[in-house]
Amino acid sequence: MPARAVWSGVVSLGLVTLPVGMYSATGEHTTHFHQLQRGTSDRVRIQRVNERTGKEVDYDDIVKGYDLGGRYVLVEPAELDAIAPGKSELLDVSGFVDEDDIAPVFYDRTYYLAPRGAPYAKVYTLLRTAMHDARKAGIATFVMRGKQYLVALRADEKVITAETLHWPDEVRDPGEQLDLPRRGKPPAPELRAARQLVDAMTIDWNPADWRDTYEAKVRALIDAKAEDGEIAEAEPAPKATDVVDIMDALRRSLERAGTPRDRAGRPAARSGRSPAPRSKAGSTGDRTGKSRRKGKAVTGKRPTKKAATGAGLSELSKQELYDRASRMKITGRSQMNRGELLDAVRAAS
Repeated sequence: MPARAVWSGVVSLGLVTLPVGMYSATGEHTTHFHQLQRGTSDRVRIQRVNERTGKEVDYDDIVKGYDLGGRYVLVEPAELDAIAPGKSELLDVSGFVDEDDIAPVFYDRTYYLAPRGAPYAKVYTLLRTAMHDARKAGIATFVMRGKQYLVALRADEKVITAETLHWPDEVRDPGEQLDLPRRGKPPAPELRAARQLVDAMTIDWNPADWRDTYEAKVRALIDAKAEDGEIAEAEPAPKATDVVDIMDALRRSLERAGTPRDRAGRPAARSGRSPAPRSKAGSTGDRTGKSRRKGKAVTGKRPTKKAATGAGLSELSKQELYDRASRMKITGRSQMNRGELLDAVRAAS
């Protein structure tokens, strides 16, 4: 079934015009429920009711009213359409900005733009390529369904997107709204440990690896209730980290980060990526001047053959054993303790 445009109009870029259709780029997968009266199968519906008479009012008999405090200014839908810029059919580009200059908090919703017909394909491709190569976003406004939108037109290798933006007065200043801690640099050991934890938990962004686990549980709940089966409840959320124990929490987090595991609905990370090793002092270096880079110890000396012997393996940390097991493609390593890892690496050496 072909996609249906939610808006059709013309992109105006100086003397260049491009007729386009706008299409929703996303769709929700949320499970929807009907409202029923408890103890019955009767639907509960929302109706437009005159609060004075209690009678239902047809949609065509409803007008908009702005409250002035006891009396209303009445506005007809046709009057709003008459004052819409460009009669709701013009997407007027005012200029271009660097894509990175738009803070993420301004983005709201994404739409795809497509040319309205083959004759406009050349202009569309030219504009998309130029914007993509320059890494620029066109800032424009347009009116849809009685509301004016501020949008950023962006382009990739396939399509031009229209990203609706929040107006400046809609974006709240966090300093005025929240009780935030004052700026200050954390203690160096804690900062090094925190950065090391971030490095150890760094992953490749692949949207296909993520899934809505809550929605899956909602569907499982519905299936279980439909079949009169058992319902599994979720585990409680973890307790907040005590500020006093932050270094201990960082160290234990680094230990856990060395093993692929399910985080926030993401499948276990691929074992081919070696997380950064844990330093005893919570930093990237030790007292002997060793530094760690890409999961390997760099000492300024060539590694000796001893590292491959049984005695050399015994001196390796669990993280280093895990890295070696990963390179040797030893299966089941994520569930092994240090002793089992050592035995497996010895057997494979």
